[in-house]
Amino acid sequence: MSRRVFAFHYVLKGADGVVLDASEENQPLAFLEGAAQIIPGLEAAILDLDEGKKKIVFLKASEAYGPFEEKMVMNVPRAELSHLPDLKVGSFLSLALGDQTKVVKISQIDEEKVTLDGNHPLAGQDLHFEVEMASVRNASQDEIAHGHAHGIHGHHHHSESDKDSAIA
Repeated sequence: MSRRVFAFHYVLKGADGVVLDASEENQPLAFLEGAAQIIPGLEAAILDLDEGKKKIVFLKASEAYGPFEEKMVMNVPRAELSHLPDLKVGSFLSLALGDQTKVVKISQIDEEKVTLDGNHPLAGQDLHFEVEMASVRNASQDEIAHGHAHGIHGHHHHSESDKDSAIA
């Protein structure tokens, strides 16, 4: 069976019904089947949709971005971040951890410490997706080789910087 590229419009709501995110009009989100480009639970729930069809998908936190994990929250002495003059609650920082980079959110600041949260912003939340499938097509060999969709119609071209970063 060949792999497919799906492109869909969505509205993402929290359990309280508040809209958290949505695709932009005329710009559906495209993904390559099986390439871990969207939440696995969402992917599994929409693989059976044909073009033009709609579906409501409810995902428990464990099926979405996982539970909120306290071990992902750490306090850092404020002095260790003194080289960053504009620290604000809600800002994001990129931390170099060995050969990896981790994005964390500043969740609290006081005189002595800064609290950094490495959880995904939607961790611990049940999610509600309203999905409308815009297109379904067979993936090209290039898309399969590159491991991602090349846009809704498969016409995305890599820039030289994309090629450099793909090799690294």
